[in-house]
Amino acid sequence: MPRHFLKVTDLDREEILSLIDAAKANRGEQSAALAGKNLGLIFSKPSTRTRVSFTVAAYHLGGHCMFLSESELQLGRGETIEDTARILSGYLDGVIIRTFSQRDLETFAASASVPVINGLTDERHPCQALSDLMTISEFYDDLSGVKLVYLGDGNNVAVSLMNICALVGARVAICTPEDLACPEWALAEARGLAAASGARIETTTDPESAVAGADFLYTDVWFSMGQQKVPEKKIRLQPYQINRKLLSLAKPSCRVMHCLPAHRGEEIEAAVMDGPQSIVFRQAENRLHAQKELLKLLMGNAQA
Repeated sequence: MPRHFLKVTDLDREEILSLIDAAKANRGEQSAALAGKNLGLIFSKPSTRTRVSFTVAAYHLGGHCMFLSESELQLGRGETIEDTARILSGYLDGVIIRTFSQRDLETFAASASVPVINGLTDERHPCQALSDLMTISEFYDDLSGVKLVYLGDGNNVAVSLMNICALVGARVAICTPEDLACPEWALAEARGLAAASGARIETTTDPESAVAGADFLYTDVWFSMGQQKVPEKKIRLQPYQINRKLLSLAKPSCRVMHCLPAHRGEEIEAAVMDGPQSIVFRQAENRLHAQKELLKLLMGNAQA
């Protein structure tokens, strides 16, 4: 049976740490690890970093990549997810899917006979979390001593970030308005992981108290793909903007992260994003390096 990466916990703690170590050691790698392998990208949402980084990763490893818009597949004419998964498994060696429903992704993976990777759903964004942890580990060897604070909307990025921190034993504070908190199932999942790893999972609605002692501040857009911009939500989230005032309340060495794309002036102040404490673009580049190792793990020639 193929191994899939549909959520953070599809890899265990040691696999994640090993993958991140390899990604740091192999930056810039060009090899034949995917020679003769064909990777398909099925996207029903826009993408810059995920689409480009996986495409480049496949080519750097000697493989081939094919972009497949969901609207151009027979899925758009009523072919079932299960049938599409079986057909594409006969042509491809791996599939990246960016879609809305986590359930649809899991349905596809259940019928696929090749590895399936979650390129983002409304519930989870595990590939982003891998590169986030890689970026954090470039500054701190001991992840158990790290405090990361996520500010804003309790969305799919927050869920996967919280879970990967909980899995490896880091301290994470999720700071959101009460009505925009991470869903209860996600909090329960993270707390279960934290109980096993010794991680600390905190939730709060107070940005100023949350950022005290923080090593990293992290944010994402306030309106995820497909969401309508609602003025009331923007007003509620305004106190959670990462700006110079809020950053001054964290550790002097605190770094700022954003999974991008950024709406400058909304969730993050432009002066902070472009400032000396920002590692946003390093974080974005690390998508390529972490995903190379993920592809090697799931579908590399060493696994054949």
